[in-house]
Amino acid sequence: MTFGTSRGAAQNPPTMRRALAFLCLASPLLVMADPNPAQRAQAVLDELRELSGVPGMAAAVWQGGQLRWHGESGWRDVARGLPVQADTRFRLASVSKPFAAVASAQLKARGLLATEQPVGKWLPELPAPLAAVTPSQLAAHLSGLPHYEAQDAGIGKTYYPTARESLVHLQDRTLGSAPGSRYRYSSWGYTLLAAVAEAVAGKPYLDLLATQVAPGLDIGPDLTGKSPAMTLAYAFDAGRAVPGPGFDYSYSWGGAGLAATAPALAAWGGRFLQGRVVDAATRDWMWQPVLDTTGQPVGERGFKMGFGWRLDSDAQGQLRVHHAGATLGARSVLLLLPRGDMSVSLLSNAMWTVGIERSAELLSAPFRPPVEDLPAMPCPVAATRFEGEMGGGPVAGTASFRLDANGVCRGQFSLPVTLAKVVNPGPQPATDRMLVVGLQGELARAALVTSIGLGDWQAQADGTVRIEGPASLRGVLRLR
Repeated sequence: MTFGTSRGAAQNPPTMRRALAFLCLASPLLVMADPNPAQRAQAVLDELRELSGVPGMAAAVWQGGQLRWHGESGWRDVARGLPVQADTRFRLASVSKPFAAVASAQLKARGLLATEQPVGKWLPELPAPLAAVTPSQLAAHLSGLPHYEAQDAGIGKTYYPTARESLVHLQDRTLGSAPGSRYRYSSWGYTLLAAVAEAVAGKPYLDLLATQVAPGLDIGPDLTGKSPAMTLAYAFDAGRAVPGPGFDYSYSWGGAGLAATAPALAAWGGRFLQGRVVDAATRDWMWQPVLDTTGQPVGERGFKMGFGWRLDSDAQGQLRVHHAGATLGARSVLLLLPRGDMSVSLLSNAMWTVGIERSAELLSAPFRPPVEDLPAMPCPVAATRFEGEMGGGPVAGTASFRLDANGVCRGQFSLPVTLAKVVNPGPQPATDRMLVVGLQGELARAALVTSIGLGDWQAQADGTVRIEGPASLRGVLRLR
């Protein structure tokens, strides 16, 4: 399924691309220049957007004090034919949470907020059980507050200008566990954390965001359906993307209520890395795993939880810091790679099943040092089949490869029946193929593109390819 156009920084003009493609076909001896990182990243973004069926995506890579690349693909409004642009704002969903955590950390650094003190100190109107929890417990999902419940079915219809006013939703909540005892994910906890920051700072949370947390950046309240700067929010209905109903996230500015452009989000992550949002000591404190009452680090799905950030390691064992989000009309992630001084954003305007943290990491791979010791692998334009093992069983099928006009090696695989349930879990449309886009050399390293995200393709010395993909898409393949 193809929803539309793709745009990105540092692309060749269309006329030049057509000319290069013609010359390559006419002269097999022509040596094509190695594609630049922006061309590789844009190719991956375009293929991911097309194969997932998501109407529109945007991404950006910030590194070493500057925006290295931003890319846009598809539509912000399908019916009106309006493409995603660099200034298109996307709903952030739970990527809003690090902003509330940073607002609190800034106040801590100024000596105004003691993060181990009960929040009732600043919000005396809270019922006793909630008043006893601490900002640190809220930021690490250790407060015992629930996530959304059946009684929340009607939220999203009322606008709250301040975080404190939205606390009306928490008056009758009960804690599901003793504060500090166990990890329990809760967006309501971040509604409360934002209200604490608001009370301590003495100004509305959105003012705090604009003046202290993300000044000068295109980051602010989610105004989907109210501002032409926002993309529409889409939902999948029987595999087809349709505009979603209106929804107001002001009940949780701190947990799910923000929006941003991809370049602004990546730039904010870069500022945070460089100690410009909070000082370096406070930043490093936020990255320390939080412990429960038994002294064990808390988290889920392989990551540990810091003060508002999720912590784990990349394939090389280096620290990754991130937060992802998913809600109606959004699947989002902000990924920080401290060793490479890199911040990566990936935003989309529909909720879909995807391993989004790995996808953002691979999307940024062209801008990072190459993986060492990988053998060269020329683009296998003569290959017609693949075979091997993936997902715990044997796989085989058809394959084809080509060099595009920018010199990027691209491939297409038929989807083995044994992998169909893994690759097509919904809600996005089912697909019958997987794609490959070269990231290093022609095909020494590549992105395996599936409808549920990107996998890491690495050539091996014996001529095979090792795949580390999303879900259970792991194995070894050989091209024929």
